[in-house]
Amino acid sequence: MTSGESHEARLASSTIDLPAPLPAFGQYVPAVLARDVLWVGGHFGTRPDGTLHTGTCGEDLTAEDAKEAARSAAINMLSTIRDALGSLDRVEQIVRVYAVVNATTDFVEHTAVIDAASEVLVEVFGDAGRHARLAVGVSSLPANLALEIEAQILVRAN
Repeated sequence: MTSGESHEARLASSTIDLPAPLPAFGQYVPAVLARDVLWVGGHFGTRPDGTLHTGTCGEDLTAEDAKEAARSAAINMLSTIRDALGSLDRVEQIVRVYAVVNATTDFVEHTAVIDAASEVLVEVFGDAGRHARLAVGVSSLPANLALEIEAQILVRAN
């Protein structure tokens, strides 16, 4: 990776401001590094005032509302990745993103919603941010979260 392709440099030149990493809310950790794979647990969207993006798509949230939540969830995940690895430059490849959207049974825009999270990853990691993905709807999430995303990431050695 040349300095012009640095993930940290891309982040610095973007409009993204990373918040503090989200804390664990139970008996788990936000990310686990197992050899050369970082397993990042479920991340959700937060607003600048710290409140959660909550609600059900197709009921009290539009797809546009959910896209804001997905973008925020990806930004929160970036913060966890940096915290776990010390630098985003250690990311070799975002391998897979799994996303669940709190949705009514007739909501069908899951993929469009999660595109907002994928776009953040490509913005920061370039081609290394392109990933396999699954986006599905569920009937409920903890705390009525709008959505959650998780990822598996191939990591360069220190």
